[in-house]
Amino acid sequence: MTIKITKENFDSEIVKSELPVLVDFWAAWCGPCKTIGPKIEELSVELEGKAKVCKVNVDEEMALAQQFSVMSIPTVVVFKGGKEVNRVVGVRGKEELKSLLGV
Repeated sequence: MTIKITKENFDSEIVKSELPVLVDFWAAWCGPCKTIGPKIEELSVELEGKAKVCKVNVDEEMALAQQFSVMSIPTVVVFKGGKEVNRVVGVRGKEELKSLLGV
């Protein structure tokens, strides 16, 4: 299951994570986000124990979207050691998302 990220849990879930973290920046009204959403959920189950899979609702967490310069959604960002290491914008396949994590 994906982890809902807010400004309150960002540091504990992402910055301090020992596992790589895939973060999906999305919104409920976004058609492409609805397309990629099920793939993100599948990855969260497949990668349990190997990586964290998280979601940031850009309408609820505008400050986080701005902090990471998210201009278009869906935007998927991968963090390792608390630092951004990969980013893609738009709908992507599950295997491509997995490869971004390097797991």
